[in-house]
Amino acid sequence: MLTRVPLLTGLAEELRSAEFPLTEHWRTVDEWFQQLLGPCDLRAELAGYLRELPAEQARTVTTRSRETTTHFAWCLLDRPEDPFSFWLHEYKPQRDWRQGYADSVHNHRYHFCTTILHGAYEHERYDTELDPDSRLIRSAALRRRTLCQEGAAGAMLAHEFHRIPRAADDTMTFLVKSRPVTEWSLSYDPVTGSSHRHVPVESRLGALIQRI
Repeated sequence: MLTRVPLLTGLAEELRSAEFPLTEHWRTVDEWFQQLLGPCDLRAELAGYLRELPAEQARTVTTRSRETTTHFAWCLLDRPEDPFSFWLHEYKPQRDWRQGYADSVHNHRYHFCTTILHGAYEHERYDTELDPDSRLIRSAALRRRTLCQEGAAGAMLAHEFHRIPRAADDTMTFLVKSRPVTEWSLSYDPVTGSSHRHVPVESRLGALIQRI
């Protein structure tokens, strides 16, 4: 599906041929990702790819994509047999954000690498304390705040917590995600001190059958 984006095709082939589980060596994946970004114009290649998408492939992209409270997550590549997926995140104008995930302190069920194709955002990393009984977040302390501009790149592991409180209205990012390494993720509102566990709907069918 990405054959007309040679840079991403090359990355996908390298990830598929890895002789180790990607989720256990995500820092190596990040090294490959950083090497890819060095000499390329990924934004231009993705723009050309999306403009030329045949109708059937465009339907596949839109069907797999989704809207969140802060951005649109466009799924560019997600083959069940691959241990990774490729995504494009299109951030909404700040005035349209609803309180939700990206602007809360949160982690993810998966590891990921990301780069800013256009725009900028404020990125915060946190140290968190979990309640030993509920396993929800009891407190969160800001460790580092960074203004990330176009071209910035980095990686997050599933156990790490972060927040994006603000983004420029035209911000877009590209991500390489691993497959999930945990069953759920956590979020924490530093204003109210409330924490939530997020379980994906696709894993809740057993619970639905028990409750119906």
